[in-house]
Amino acid sequence: MNKAELIEAMANGSGLSKAESKKALDAFIDATSGALRGGDRVALVGFGSWSISERAARTGLNPKTKQKIKIAAKKVVKFKAGAELSGSLK
Repeated sequence: MNKAELIEAMANGSGLSKAESKKALDAFIDATSGALRGGDRVALVGFGSWSISERAARTGLNPKTKQKIKIAAKKVVKFKAGAELSGSLK
């Protein structure tokens, strides 16, 4: 499902127009992104939670040249599915 399909599904499920659903989805994405940038964890009970995790610097291997390369440390977003979401996938 892509963003346009999600907006359409939200509109159909909520009775909102597609334009209103797009605004709601964009507001959710902005709020979630802002919270994660600020170091907060975002949790939707039953659905799941997003958090920031730090990846340590490490040594990798260039598959083309087989030379060792240094991969810098970075922050990544983690998602952990909640109980209701995990249970509905079985």
